[in-house]
Amino acid sequence: MQDSGPGVVVVDLGPGVRAGFTTRTGGTSRAPYGTLNLGAGVGDDPQAVAGNRRRVGAWLGGPVAFGTQVHGRDVAVLHEVDDDPLATVGEVDALVGAQPGVGVGVLVADCVPVLLADAEAGLVAAVHAGRRGLAAGVVQSTVERLVALGARTSRLRAAIGPAIAGASYEVPVELRDEVARLVPECAARTAWGTPALDLPAGVEAVLGRAGVGRVTRVARDTYADPDLFSYRRDGRTGRFAGVVRILA
Repeated sequence: MQDSGPGVVVVDLGPGVRAGFTTRTGGTSRAPYGTLNLGAGVGDDPQAVAGNRRRVGAWLGGPVAFGTQVHGRDVAVLHEVDDDPLATVGEVDALVGAQPGVGVGVLVADCVPVLLADAEAGLVAAVHAGRRGLAAGVVQSTVERLVALGARTSRLRAAIGPAIAGASYEVPVELRDEVARLVPECAARTAWGTPALDLPAGVEAVLGRAGVGRVTRVARDTYADPDLFSYRRDGRTGRFAGVVRILA
């Protein structure tokens, strides 16, 4: 994995698949959203967000679809993408691109962005896996939808993007235990010894139990990395994205 182009960390999800996670560099938004903010609902200038999304779409090879994320487990299946960069496909936390050339994305600023692809089946997906969505089963729901559309878990490749690390994500012990009852691998402690959640570890475990054949993890902590947006660190801030597309 390496940075390729303005503010994108590229990941390998198979032949003919373009996928990556943006950083906060290479856009036009001003502070506190500087500079490659892709979130349309955080208070940034809509024209700047639209321009930033077009930049990412140009790198991906076409427009990118985004949903309005609500920390649920619903999955939308898309056969085309609206040309309007600020359009939303509705309240949904996972998007499946069911045709070559359909780019899908997920917006984050501490939650876990997950990208999946079965290049042979011509299917890709982008998943928003925050604490509530992970506990609700959004990752499993997405894998199930991909399989229903013709993917095979043994062929699926997944990439877990930058997210807040267990070493930084302090939570009350009751909340940690509540999530860990559903996803035990999430239980963690911060670098200073308090209860925490390790969401990327939880996502990786869930993907493994679902039978996903190959999982790559970008181990960058949003809270500690100034090149990434972090809501917990900064409050008012932008959103970066995970984006994926099978090249038409």
